[in-house]
Amino acid sequence: MKIAYISSRVTLPGSPSRRSDAFEHDYMMDALRPPFAALGMSLHDVAWDDPDVDWSSFDAAIIGTTWDYWDRIDEFLTTLERIGTLTKLFNSAALVRWNSRKTYLREMEAKGANLIPTLWLDAAPPGLAASAFDELGSEDLVFKRQIGAGAAGQHRLKRGDPIPDMRHAMMVQPFLKMIQDEGEISFIFIDGAFSHALVKRAASGDYRIQSTYGGTEKAISPSAEDLAAATAIISTLEDVPLYGRVDMLRGPDGRLLLMELELIEPYLYPLEGPELGTKMAAAVARRLKFGS
Repeated sequence: MKIAYISSRVTLPGSPSRRSDAFEHDYMMDALRPPFAALGMSLHDVAWDDPDVDWSSFDAAIIGTTWDYWDRIDEFLTTLERIGTLTKLFNSAALVRWNSRKTYLREMEAKGANLIPTLWLDAAPPGLAASAFDELGSEDLVFKRQIGAGAAGQHRLKRGDPIPDMRHAMMVQPFLKMIQDEGEISFIFIDGAFSHALVKRAASGDYRIQSTYGGTEKAISPSAEDLAAATAIISTLEDVPLYGRVDMLRGPDGRLLLMELELIEPYLYPLEGPELGTKMAAAVARRLKFGS
C-alpha cells in the first residue's frame, strides 16, 4: 500500500525555503517509515499544494507537517476536501476545518474543558487590544491568531506596551507564569488511545516552547489525574481521530487547563515516544482494512 504523508514546501528535505524546525519532519519520517514498511505500506512525503501529485494513487493520506497552511487557510481546506474525495484522509477534512480556528475551544469549554480566561477579537485595533487588559483583569497578556500555529503572529504584551499591528482575528489570554516554571504538558493519542506524554519548556527568558525559539522537550510519566484530564478532552470528539495532541498548562489551583487540541498537523514527538511509529502504522493498517 502507498501512503502519502502530507507536508509542505517549507518542511520537505531539499527545499530552499526550509523552516528552521523542519528537522522535526525528518524525525517523524524516520520514526514512521520502518514500521509502515514492516506492514507493507510505503510512506511518501509530498507537499499539500504540489499540483503534480496524483492523490488517487495513494491508498491513504496522513496530514503531517503542513506548516504554512495558516496564511492560505481557504486554499488548504479546499485542497484537503478534494484529497478526501480521492483517498482516505487522516484526520478528516471536516475535523480539520473545525479545528483550524481556535474558536473550537469555546465548544470544548461548553463540554467541560477547563480553559484560561479568553477574550475573542474578530479584529485587534490598538484601542480594542488595549481594553483587553481591563476586560481580563491582567497586566500581562498573550495575543494569539485564531488561525495559526507555532506561535506565528503571537504577541506577549504588558499594559502600556506599544500595540503591534495585528490584522488577524485574535484570541487573548492572561499570561500564566507556569509556562516558564513547569512548562506545557503534551499528551499524544493514537486512535483514541494514550501513547506518550512530555513536558515542553521555553528557553531562559522566553515563554514560547517551540524548538524554533529554543524550547526543549522531556518525556514524562503523567499522574493518573493528569492523564484523566487529557483523556477527557480527546473523548469529547464524536469521531476518533487517527492522531491527536492535547496541550495543557497547570493552573493556579493545580488543575490542568486546555491550551490546544491539535488535530491538524501536530508534531507528535517520536523521540519522546519511541513506539509512536509502530502505533501509527498499526492504526492506519486497521483503518485501511476495516474502515473507520
